[in-house]
Amino acid sequence: MIYTQWTKKALALCFEAHKNQTDKTGLPYVFHPFHLAEQMEDETSTVVALLHDVVEDTDYTLEDLQKMGFSSQVIDALALLTHDPVVPYMDYVFQIKSNPVARRVKLADLAHNSDLSRLDQVDEAATGRVHKYEAAIRLLNEE
Repeated sequence: MIYTQWTKKALALCFEAHKNQTDKTGLPYVFHPFHLAEQMEDETSTVVALLHDVVEDTDYTLEDLQKMGFSSQVIDALALLTHDPVVPYMDYVFQIKSNPVARRVKLADLAHNSDLSRLDQVDEAATGRVHKYEAAIRLLNEE
């Protein structure tokens, strides 16, 4: 993990935003963004990894994050990573391709979400999600 003023601010916000959430196995959800952040190599992608689900899964907005002082590069990537449910999933993924930071974080997100060893039970829904994520990974890796 890269520790800077902004990554520490993002760590604290990530924890606060997700502290009462759990993943599909009942583990604290915050482990997921922490796992992604550990894979990033620069400040901006680390911050984006930590905050990638904050707007989508909590009451925080992009405007809130902007008021907190996060950079426009962070806000732009987070805007792309926040899936509007009216936008078809693969259209959403295609838009992410345009931003190298958002793309890097989404690829890490998809890889982690595709790891079926995280689940206590692998059912049809889980395998269906993995197939969707594999298609998204292919799309993000296309030239």
